[in-house]
Amino acid sequence: MQLALFLIFGGLAVAGALNLLLQRHPINSALSLVVVMMSLAVLYWSLGAEFLAASQVIVYSGAIMVFFVFVIMLLNAGEEERTTGSRAAYLVGFPGAAAIFCLLSFVFLSERKALGYTNIGGYLNHITSNISEISTILFTKLLLPFEVTSILILVAILGAVVLARKEQ
Repeated sequence: MQLALFLIFGGLAVAGALNLLLQRHPINSALSLVVVMMSLAVLYWSLGAEFLAASQVIVYSGAIMVFFVFVIMLLNAGEEERTTGSRAAYLVGFPGAAAIFCLLSFVFLSERKALGYTNIGGYLNHITSNISEISTILFTKLLLPFEVTSILILVAILGAVVLARKEQ
């Protein structure tokens, strides 16, 4: 069951991410991002992290996406015009991406013992509550990344306000 959920919603997340990149209109890209976030929430739920799944839906699919749409509307971003890429970019880009993919695949598949194995759930100990473990780890071991993320979000908000402000 878990494998089927992973394959279905993992594929849906990848398809949503590709659609996010290929859309020309920013609002359609934002809706594709909602699909990705909801798929990730189902994956979290299937791994036993119910609180993380609920947080994903409420915070990212709800609040952050409303913020993104607000910024898109504030900046009045319309449909972008397609530009023609240079032929050299296509000649170098696709083989380069394929070479990087092959190299990473070789490294990950041949050196599996050197890379080690990860425990699903990372730091979480399943003896106690999911919520208490996440909060303890978030505000002790991961406090600096948490605060840096808060500052980055604040800078993004200030940047959007500065960009959207009309010149007087």
